[in-house]
Amino acid sequence: MKIGLKYKNEEHIFDECISAGVPFLKYPILEKEGLVEHGISTRLGGVSEGFLGSMNLSYTRGDDPTHVDENYRRMAAAIGVKPEHMVCTHQTHTTNVRIVTKEDAGKGVTREKDYTDVDGLITNVPGICLVTFYADCVPLLFLDPVKKVVASSHSGWRGTVNRMGQVTVEKMQKEFGCDPKNILACVGPSICQDCYEVSEDVIDMFRANFRESEYDRLFYAKENGKFQLDLWKANELVLTDAGIRPEHLAVTNVCTCCNPELLFSHRASKGKRGNLAAFIALKEG
Repeated sequence: MKIGLKYKNEEHIFDECISAGVPFLKYPILEKEGLVEHGISTRLGGVSEGFLGSMNLSYTRGDDPTHVDENYRRMAAAIGVKPEHMVCTHQTHTTNVRIVTKEDAGKGVTREKDYTDVDGLITNVPGICLVTFYADCVPLLFLDPVKKVVASSHSGWRGTVNRMGQVTVEKMQKEFGCDPKNILACVGPSICQDCYEVSEDVIDMFRANFRESEYDRLFYAKENGKFQLDLWKANELVLTDAGIRPEHLAVTNVCTCCNPELLFSHRASKGKRGNLAAFIALKEG
């Protein structure tokens, strides 16, 4: 059964799934390894109401906490993990990446976080489910099938210009001995270039942090003095610079802003929205 998303091209980047009554997206590139439980939520299948309807996964958007609790329970059942094993980011558009241990289980869902300013998570602990949040920003998911390490990072324009994907890969190398050539990387549903107008001060930062030869692929100027920015291409370039092989890279063809009925989009809703989440956990056993 299809969810009904609009795609930017015909490439098969995602599988549309419904389990336990909850629609979500999976990556075939990750699923074929048989090592992880994972999924990207939609805004369907939950109990939140109004502009937060229905699968809001944020406790900070004004939702009834009991609704968010139930949404986590439903997502956990759908993707095959446990809410008490989830660990959440505390996103502030940094490039701070935290190593997650067994002792962190539940932080952000079933118990309070004891950290702040964390936009990326890495673990090698089976059963621990990493959770990151989005509503136009870019989800990044990683799996090293050799070292059996997973990671999840949040990369808005600030994270992207500061190369969050590369920071995450380098942390996987340093902490777990991962070889970038083995890592599978996924760029998740987020705002597309057609929908993402930015001012020149943002573009100036991209000019400073990317090669001039890449500018034409990243942005173009408009008559109104604004620019259209391609965060998908920017993250693809960051990840290939980090050593990810092109055949190990899945770049989204789903735009949050083009699918406002099915995905939360900050731009499309003018800020009245809930949060999507990306989930990834190494399978136990």
